[in-house]
Amino acid sequence: MELDIIPSERRAALDGRDLAIGARAFDVLAFLHAHRDRVVAKTELLDHVWSGLLVEESNLSVQIAGLRKVLGRDAIRTVPGIGYQLTLGTPAPQAPADPPPVPDRPSLAVLPFANLTGTPDQDYLVDGIVGEITAALSRIPAFLVISTTSSFTYRGRSVDLGRVGQELGVRYVMEGSIQQAGARLRIFAQVVEAETGHMLWSERFDGSDADIFELQDAVAEQVAGALEPTMIWAESARARAKPTDSLSAYDLCLRAAPMVYRQNSLADLTEAMTLTRQAMDLDPDYIQAKALFAYAHTCALATRWWTYEQAIAAVPQAYEVLESPTADALALTYCGHYVAYVERDRARGREALERAARLNPNSATTAMMLGWVCNYADDSTSALPHFERVLRISPLHPQIGVTTCGIGMAQMQRGDFEAAAEAYELAMSQYPEFATIQMGLLCVYVRLDRMEEAARLADWLRAKVPNLSVARFLRTTPHTSPLHHELMVTALRAFDFPEDDLA
Repeated sequence: MELDIIPSERRAALDGRDLAIGARAFDVLAFLHAHRDRVVAKTELLDHVWSGLLVEESNLSVQIAGLRKVLGRDAIRTVPGIGYQLTLGTPAPQAPADPPPVPDRPSLAVLPFANLTGTPDQDYLVDGIVGEITAALSRIPAFLVISTTSSFTYRGRSVDLGRVGQELGVRYVMEGSIQQAGARLRIFAQVVEAETGHMLWSERFDGSDADIFELQDAVAEQVAGALEPTMIWAESARARAKPTDSLSAYDLCLRAAPMVYRQNSLADLTEAMTLTRQAMDLDPDYIQAKALFAYAHTCALATRWWTYEQAIAAVPQAYEVLESPTADALALTYCGHYVAYVERDRARGREALERAARLNPNSATTAMMLGWVCNYADDSTSALPHFERVLRISPLHPQIGVTTCGIGMAQMQRGDFEAAAEAYELAMSQYPEFATIQMGLLCVYVRLDRMEEAARLADWLRAKVPNLSVARFLRTTPHTSPLHHELMVTALRAFDFPEDDLA
């Protein structure tokens, strides 16, 4: 293939056909073409194409991805830790004869980051941060993470990320860079699907070299916290693309997972329960299927689409998970919360969640559920730090509204009703289907004498939960807080909810 660059006309042509690319993409391609005999550092490209401008490395990544779509994936190769090289027309290197198979669970390799500090002796700093990120991710049992002894062999080599995935047997690859301006450090990281080059996640982190170890830890925990839900969603999308008649129990659970996480319709939750039942029929000992089955029941009750009597159907499966020596952190999280919330076995649930947090200290989902179980036990002082950690390590978590609601609940049980109202109102904008928010906000509005707003919530709850009564609340609530009970009973009576269960 012949690539022609005509700088005077700012035009590029491949085999005589003009390429439809933007001005920045042309500048990137022209510079790579002019230096095609060598690897071009990312910092060199940034300085040339965006001369005099302070821009994110993600701008360069976007242009490279766009050029690969036009020229072909193998046209520009990544050189981990350094930059890119135009290799259009040269044969791609052959993969090893027997590359390791890509495993069923999410798999990731963290490549050396590019040192864009302008100081080669900062390589140790760059490698240290990558090592911390790799170690943090390796503590998530659901992930297979390639050790740096393997991934660092790509330093300085011109590679295609798809080929890295083949050679290491991973589905996802992380790359990034570190820049420095005075004492300020900027770290950029992104995760791409190796086979397609599709960007799954990217983020920027800023800090100071004076607190480099704290910055390393912060980056590592935020990357791990953000990637756990992100990779679960990516894996579930991959499973849904498979033919229905070839799905294994694992794939059934992957299809069910996003339906449970979204919690946006009873139809989705019902289908998720059907899929997890099928998975348990295929493999009666499948821990993850039992855990998702229990979590779907939790969600159906929390959203008030189901009654308490319906939700207790998953109690046997939940305890089977908690008693299993092979349960991973996520399974313990789902079932620990289920037994605390539905079965009201708060001590057993908290123990399971604390064990899950030790197994995976960077799981935002575990921190969120642990915060809720602390709320049930009227331990708001312990609950708040768990919720605040979720906001720090996974601010885009798909269930962030549940976290914000938990903060409102903790503030309400502490007697800070203004702060509780603010948190509940934010939570309602994030997740309006979650009836626990409206119930808590009703309590707070009545206490603050905001009766007009409370009346609207009471009408909504009456339609959403037609069997709600004082007796039913007291019989089924997982909360032990006397103040919580008093506030809810007062609010229900203020709007003439029945005292006893309706027939």
